[in-house]
Amino acid sequence: MNNSTVNSIPEASTNSTDDLVGGMTNLDICMFSINFLFGLPTHSYVIWLIITGTRSGVASDFFNLNLSLCETGNCLNSLLSVIDYCTGLSCFRSFILFSLGLFITGRPLFQCLISAERYLAVVHPVTFLKYKPLRYRVICCTAAWIIILGSCLCYMFASQFKIHTYIYFYSIQFLLFLSIQLFCLVAVLRALKQSGPGERGREIKEENHMKTRAFYLILITTVTMSVIYVPFIISGFSFILMRWFIVDLSSFGLLCFILAGFVQPVLYLHRVGKLSRLCSP
Repeated sequence: MNNSTVNSIPEASTNSTDDLVGGMTNLDICMFSINFLFGLPTHSYVIWLIITGTRSGVASDFFNLNLSLCETGNCLNSLLSVIDYCTGLSCFRSFILFSLGLFITGRPLFQCLISAERYLAVVHPVTFLKYKPLRYRVICCTAAWIIILGSCLCYMFASQFKIHTYIYFYSIQFLLFLSIQLFCLVAVLRALKQSGPGERGREIKEENHMKTRAFYLILITTVTMSVIYVPFIISGFSFILMRWFIVDLSSFGLLCFILAGFVQPVLYLHRVGKLSRLCSP
């Protein structure tokens, strides 16, 4: 296997993380450019729709709002990474390393919060209705941003860590987030096969429709996360255990990461009926 590094993703074969930013391939530049040119307006539009909606709309889509804010930071990271590589300037290096926390911790954490909320709505509806207001979502997102900020600071000062510790840290994170997704998926799938006591006719159909929607949302999110993070998990643990990492898997993971950033906004635009309007002539 090739032991070379792909500096646009969080892997390296050296003993320092200073090389995390700097070297890029033509594919990296192309994907980062697509992420900025199409991702930034898409997520900005989603943010605008949620903020300008009704109060209940803001409450129900609060996790999506925070996810889009996180993805906006990833889009800016893509732009600055290309500028850093093309110009050779290092003035953006600290911000690029800082915003790695949005990729490694931010996106999967908010995706897990969205799936956990759907899990509560289906499996524990009484608890879900009890904590349904906006307040608990604000508390969850505040805690999430504190965790993300800590992750961002760790990666900004990543040069102080050995690459082995760095890769171990993000590999464990990806594995943890993916496990949470799988748990929510299996739990909702089991709930789909059961009907509540005393339910008849229309009530059963309405509840099954809600469960089915929640299941497909969690399924799409889980598959997306699997496609993105499994290559990074495999390449990360291969480096930890055998001191080499699989460049092709990492490149594939980067490609999937950029493309998967459009999944959640497309689902949201489809749900609110804006996607058909954008696609119509």
